Amino acid sequence: MTIIDKIEQEQLKSDVTEFNVGDTVKVNTRVVEGGKERIQIFQGIVIGKHGGKGLNSSFTVRKISYGTGVERVFCIHSPRIEGVDLVKRGSVRRAKLNYLRSRLGKKATLVKSAD
Repeated sequence: MTIIDKIEQEQLKSDVTEFNVGDTVKVNTRVVEGGKERIQIFQGIVIGKHGGKGLNSSFTVRKISYGTGVERVFCIHSPRIEGVDLVKRGSVRRAKLNYLRSRLGKKATLVKSAD
């Protein structure tokens, strides 16, 4: 094990919530405004996961806000992420849900899984 691997192991979070592409999640992020710090929630559908299980792994969450699609990319092991809460599971057949970008309203929702 190299020095870089040891440093990455120290940075990894141990309490990562298991979720997949198509799931609806709430991402709790720490936001610093001036001298104050608060937690902001971003709820949406996970449209992609990137980077595997290492320190560089990330995921993209998309939501519709006032008729406009908003996407954010989050690093799973970032210290700015307070936690990820699973709202509901989605049943999908693809690894990347880029086709949701062209859909609005109820067409942009996914079917619940049988679990």
